[in-house]
Amino acid sequence: MFNVVRPDETPASLQYRKKYDDKDVYDSLEKIFFSKCYLCETKEPHDINVEHFDAHMGNLDKKFDWNNLYFVCSRCNNIKLSKYNNLIDCCDPKQDVFKAIKHLPPATPYAKKVCVTAMSHDAKTAETQELLDAIFNSEHTVNKKISGSFLRKKVFEQYNLLLDQINAYYSPVATEADKNQSLERMKVLIHRSSPYSAFIRWCILEDEKLGPLLQHLMD
Repeated sequence: MFNVVRPDETPASLQYRKKYDDKDVYDSLEKIFFSKCYLCETKEPHDINVEHFDAHMGNLDKKFDWNNLYFVCSRCNNIKLSKYNNLIDCCDPKQDVFKAIKHLPPATPYAKKVCVTAMSHDAKTAETQELLDAIFNSEHTVNKKISGSFLRKKVFEQYNLLLDQINAYYSPVATEADKNQSLERMKVLIHRSSPYSAFIRWCILEDEKLGPLLQHLMD
């Protein structure tokens, strides 16, 4: 997961309480969330929903509350529904959602699972970890099994981009210019706007040399 900053200005269409997912709402959320699903971090997913972070259950105040609307892919929204309603909030400036859940990528393109681990024992972190585990690893239906496998493969593809830069950085023939170039490319991969940035960041944090060089950029 990744933190975002939500502006105070409410999209105009929400004032009329006709649609909570009108174009101005969608456009604003797409910009705020870097065109990424806030849960799985897929960039520009094929099917996007405007989701209620706190399930509205018919409550109109919650349904049209600007602060309750999030940018999410339809797959993650279908898994979350109202079952997971006590999550850590990526729009909360007091909550570092990236460090709350450790993400480790699949070892191969067709690995059966990824590792998502809660880094604390509070209820919100535990429920968020449970939801993310279901998103990346669930096999309870044929559709979820196939789409989960596809998602893990996409995560691996991004991880493989990181491995290319790590190999270049640690190459025995790498010059200082080569190393600096690799670091610059890693900075792109760890930015919140990049797909699956939480997985990439945790990989770098696990490295005793790269972690200290780049962790200050993991806002």
